[in-house]
Amino acid sequence: MWDNFWSIVWFFFWSFAFISYLFALFAVVSDLFRDHTLGGWGKAVWLVCLVFVPFLTVLVYLVARGPGMAERSERGAAQAQRAADDYIRGVAGSSPSDEIMKAKALLDAGTITPDEYERLKGAALQL
Repeated sequence: MWDNFWSIVWFFFWSFAFISYLFALFAVVSDLFRDHTLGGWGKAVWLVCLVFVPFLTVLVYLVARGPGMAERSERGAAQAQRAADDYIRGVAGSSPSDEIMKAKALLDAGTITPDEYERLKGAALQL
């Protein structure tokens, strides 16, 4: 098998091609389950075709449903980004300068006394 340079090159080429095919196959399967516009029977037909004629089915799927695949992937990434941003905002809270600014607004409105303002300012600086 490793008798000359070109057999090594061919081995790496076919290894790369096989791994690329696996990535495409998993992308198609995950997109099938992510697509809410395609009915259950449609998904079943695509999966049966993937089992019996996998290479041709992946090519046909990528050509026929590729643009929708990209849109669903983009929508999912945007939704995940929004969820992560909302979580970070919820966990992070506000900064000490924001807390001091809120306390100053309360002091200016006459809602709290200067002593309460100093206490809130000291608590914000302790954070």
